[in-house]
Amino acid sequence: AEYMGIQFNKQSEVCKIKMVKRSKNANKATNKFNMKYKTGEAKRPMSKNASNNPERKIEKGSEGFYRTKATINRLNMYNDKPDIKKMEKQPDKPARIEPDRKWFGNVRTIDQKQLERLRVEMATRTKDPYSMIIKQKKLPISLITEPTKQAKMNLLDVETFEETFGPKSRRKKPKLNNFSLEAIVENAESVTSSYKVEKDSNHLKTIPLDQRDENRDKRLEAGQSKRIWEELYKVLDSSDVVCQILDARDPLGTRCRHVEEHIKKNAPHKHMVLLLNKCDLIPTSVTAKWVKYLSQDYPTIAYKASISNPFGKAQFIQILRQFDNFHKDKKNISIGFIGYPNVGKSSIINSLRKRKVCKAAPIPGETKVWQYVNLTKRIYLIDCPGIVYQGDFENEVDTVLKGVVRAEKLMDPTYYIDAILGRAKKSDIIKIYGVEQWTDYEDFLQQLAQKKGKLLKGGEGDKNVVAKSMICLLYTSPSPRDRQKSRMPSSA
Repeated sequence: AEYMGIQFNKQSEVCKIKMVKRSKNANKATNKFNMKYKTGEAKRPMSKNASNNPERKIEKGSEGFYRTKATINRLNMYNDKPDIKKMEKQPDKPARIEPDRKWFGNVRTIDQKQLERLRVEMATRTKDPYSMIIKQKKLPISLITEPTKQAKMNLLDVETFEETFGPKSRRKKPKLNNFSLEAIVENAESVTSSYKVEKDSNHLKTIPLDQRDENRDKRLEAGQSKRIWEELYKVLDSSDVVCQILDARDPLGTRCRHVEEHIKKNAPHKHMVLLLNKCDLIPTSVTAKWVKYLSQDYPTIAYKASISNPFGKAQFIQILRQFDNFHKDKKNISIGFIGYPNVGKSSIINSLRKRKVCKAAPIPGETKVWQYVNLTKRIYLIDCPGIVYQGDFENEVDTVLKGVVRAEKLMDPTYYIDAILGRAKKSDIIKIYGVEQWTDYEDFLQQLAQKKGKLLKGGEGDKNVVAKSMICLLYTSPSPRDRQKSRMPSSA
């Protein structure tokens, strides 16, 4: 209640220290301020150089030692107590927004013709794989893109409740395509004649389980399990750029249209790049034609996966750096590698890193789960297991010849040799295997087994072993070009 006061005497020029009592009003004011401080209604005054003063002056050269203005404001916010009474107070007057000149100007208005022109331009740019839209968040996407209307059936607009259930209800004649039994039979016969089993993807669902297990090899369902597709969608969701790997010997057969349609429909902001791997197994002219054909849809690069001597690596890294420059607002970008089994996804990642970081093998199905690999501080690579999409026009022979299934696990490998002999030229078969004449595929396997010394008891050739070795040549390590001519596309 008291403080030390100093009184100065001019005559004696001597300072005298007195004990001065404070008045009762001063004590009341102090107590009132303390109560307001406790409830949060008042704040204690701070000095100019206080540590909690965001406007304090800091000497030049020592800015990094002291707290910044944003840090002080944040710490003061933690210490400030909320005004509960002010929060609980209900407004008794209508709120009035302060008018602003720019709200009523023509800065934010656009003509309908200009908006339509912008929509057309945006549609063409988004469909173009060689152009991309930067800073999409600043664009009025809600005005540019037309809202998708869901078709709803309003039953009350078609038929009111009174006309259906009330005393004034009336029955309407149903609309039928056929009004006679002969017309129904004729329609059923026309549908039956146009039905094709090859195009029916649900045909296997109608076959009983016991017959289905006898007729179909379970190994042919490799890359189609639910676990593999879950791994694929993990990679697609985590990737900014999706890189689809194609086999240069069969680009259209190893291209997954289902994934491309999924990205266009559900993730149009993601970018797609096609890599034509194993281009050293086909002639250069064929590679150039495939690159020209595939570049109409997406950017395509011819590639050869090799740690010591890769081809197309510099061009591919240059494209990745361009995507990195486009996404400077992110801390890093992810590149997902997808494709059929044994097309070389892990080998491409190893060639980019110049060392073996992913487990790779010349057999399909080596990668089991997805994995992250860093290329630079900002670019990450994601390896994905091989996926197989069973299309409408694919059969078991095409699945095996793509190298999706391991040959040593096939139940009847001799069944697929006839397709290999039918697709390849006879001169190439003679040059590779040395068998000059044969009547059918069984005769060919018998002669090849005798030539290689693969015999059973009684001198009969082991056809299964020879057939497996022929199928293995379709997806094993690089071999002479003549050995791969059976996989060259006819269109090229």
